Amino acid sequence: MNFDQPLLEGKLVRRYKRFLADVELADGAVITAHTPNTGSMLGCCEPGSRVWLTESANPKRKYRHGWELVEAEPGVLVGINTGRANALVEEAITTGILGELQDYPELRREVRYGSENSRIDILLHGGERPECYVEVKNVTLAEDGIARFPDAVSTRGSKHLRELAGVRRDGRRAAIVFCVQRGDVSEFRPADAIDAAYGDALRQATAEGVEALAYRARVSETGVRLEAPLPVVLP
Repeated sequence: MNFDQPLLEGKLVRRYKRFLADVELADGAVITAHTPNTGSMLGCCEPGSRVWLTESANPKRKYRHGWELVEAEPGVLVGINTGRANALVEEAITTGILGELQDYPELRREVRYGSENSRIDILLHGGERPECYVEVKNVTLAEDGIARFPDAVSTRGSKHLRELAGVRRDGRRAAIVFCVQRGDVSEFRPADAIDAAYGDALRQATAEGVEALAYRARVSETGVRLEAPLPVVLP
């Protein structure tokens, strides 16, 4: 996935109110940008970090700029826009990168399902294989080369795992894909120290047949693309 236009580089002043960030541009001007990420962004919102922004010409937008990337470590760019994750996974499915989810002729998005009134991110169906319900999670947190999710307590995330387990009990296929928008990691694990309940829910879901997949992205100033699977370790 390539960005539609060149990104604007700046320096993070602060992130606040979850969805706002003040960024200092090269000319010294400070602008407020929308932050498309509901998590804590642990390790990805340190003041002084290099960041990259998109710019919209839509006059209806309150904030013209959107935060897209951050240099979390020297030379390590991280995609913080959770709104990109579904499209990245869809692209990886259609181009054959995400090999586990191939051979489905039809793909639908945001389909209602489950007993807790949820929407599945991607529904794969058609052909001779059972329908596959795919939940996507954007991952930005890394510790010692290990990608982790979530970066804050996520009751909604646990709910999604319960729903996927219900899909499996009904005889259909279910998968959760952790879209890791950074390239400096070698495996994925749940962030038990942050949300032990989520880790337990993930283990329970996989015990019931939910497939847990993680893919690492190549992130640059021109685009983001999933490129390689990561081992999912559930200690």
